[in-house]
Amino acid sequence: MRYLANWCILAVLSSSPCAIAACTLNNHAPFPSVLLSAFQQPPRTTSIFTRFRDLLIRSIWSVHCDEAVQASRQKVVSPDSSNPPSTVLARYGGDIVLRFNISSDEEATALSDAVNILFLDVPSLLGLLPQSLHHAHTPLLHDLAQAIFASYPSLAFDDPLARVQESPRPFCPVLQTPENTDNTNIFFRDYQPLSVIVPWMRLLRSLFPTHVRMINIGVSYEGRYIPALRVGVHPTNSDKPSSPRKTIIIAGGSHAREWISTSSVNYVAYSFITAYGKSREMTRLLEEFDWVFIPTLNPDGYVYTWENDRLWRKNRQQTSLRFCKGVDLDHSYGFEWDHDTQSANNPCSESFAGEAPFEGIEARRFANWVRNETENNNVNVVAFVDLHSYSQQILYPYSYTCTSAPPSLEDLEELAIGLAKAIRVTSGKEYGVTAACEGSITNHKQRFFPRMELGGGSPLDWFYHEMKVKYSYQIKLRDTGSYGFLLPSKNIVPTGNEVFSAIKYIGNFLLGNKGFESGEEENRKGEEIRQQAPSRAERTEMDDLRIEADGTEGAEEEWEMDFELRRRRRR
Repeated sequence: MRYLANWCILAVLSSSPCAIAACTLNNHAPFPSVLLSAFQQPPRTTSIFTRFRDLLIRSIWSVHCDEAVQASRQKVVSPDSSNPPSTVLARYGGDIVLRFNISSDEEATALSDAVNILFLDVPSLLGLLPQSLHHAHTPLLHDLAQAIFASYPSLAFDDPLARVQESPRPFCPVLQTPENTDNTNIFFRDYQPLSVIVPWMRLLRSLFPTHVRMINIGVSYEGRYIPALRVGVHPTNSDKPSSPRKTIIIAGGSHAREWISTSSVNYVAYSFITAYGKSREMTRLLEEFDWVFIPTLNPDGYVYTWENDRLWRKNRQQTSLRFCKGVDLDHSYGFEWDHDTQSANNPCSESFAGEAPFEGIEARRFANWVRNETENNNVNVVAFVDLHSYSQQILYPYSYTCTSAPPSLEDLEELAIGLAKAIRVTSGKEYGVTAACEGSITNHKQRFFPRMELGGGSPLDWFYHEMKVKYSYQIKLRDTGSYGFLLPSKNIVPTGNEVFSAIKYIGNFLLGNKGFESGEEENRKGEEIRQQAPSRAERTEMDDLRIEADGTEGAEEEWEMDFELRRRRRR
């Protein structure tokens, strides 16, 4: 109401077919006329006075009911609503995204070194590369500013004076049902900021108190909580000593710009929570395991991508260079932490891992929380899934090297292949399966080139080696580079379904169901058994035949044949 500087005249006649508001502001143009409210009214006979009053209103404002209905279905937006605002143009205007085709070790090394230098324009970048790469690139995104603008929700940059006004239920007697209504949960139609995600998590806790708890993993560098949902149904038999609770952790948002990872964690959490009691398979998974869903391990960076730089990757803590903030949380963990590479010693690099293990505040808080849960809270972490984007890959340990193989390599590969199959059955999308060390290396015709980023200090390796979590994975979500980190919001639900199928497969796998069809097969077999089982009357008849045949030689076979013949005749 701060815009109402001087005075406002509001004309509302509740029984009128159409109600219009008109406001005049001091030193401002009048607000566009908008429909105030809407509901359906039954047809009725109007008096002469009412018809005269309605005619008077329409004459004063020159608006007819049918015109109002038509206007209510149109968007009132500024002429430039389809163009990026000045804040986005100022940062990304004129920027493009290039894709390079690498064919030698020298080219890979040169490109890896060049990307560690920030604020490069295309001529400067090409000047740091060998001559063979000067024409070995193609534009991937010609207008980065427009692609970034499109990734935000439609109202993110709206001027309050020109905000979209849509009223599917105008204040008129005749209403029509909107066509092509999207049944998607409104929360997943767009990417959501942290200020929306946290209240949404609280709402889920309130709506499903029997199996949902909201917990705090720790506090970020800028003082924000790292929220999480713990979902599961605990046994109520207090007489029986409880064994450590098997727990599966699903985390996202370590890299701030990877919004699809955050939305996918939320989607899977919502799917698990709302399926309890409706699906026997899902109910059993919630009874057998605790599921911890962490939408973003990097809340500071995530907020920064909404308010300042959409492509920010690291957290927001101060480094030794005042103008280069942030530590890469994905390489800040203590196991095989990297410290000898160029990016490791350059605070301006997007892969800067800090000057010591666990220097990333959020990584340290998360590791401390996991240790405390396992040592003091009777928790046994049996699986860890870290969601990232992009490239459509399922990665398993190790990340720090390809020369050492994890002890449980066959088991890791078996489950990873199952996850890829579950995703393929769900959406048809192909996800590659490989070790994390190979996933972060450029592969050209079975030839591996130098890494484009660090491999050590990964949470994947830390969970597997230090916490003895046998099944640790990093899943890189959609797509394969067409949009990259700027995946359009229409992919939120399809990607969420892919991750949901994969996470559900992990639970079934740990329960001993090795195939993704196992849950449906179990239900089908149970239904067949119920159909084949004799009814109560048939069981009574069987008992009577047993009594009659008791004591007779060969009676057991005879009464069974007799009963089966009678049963077939009835059918």
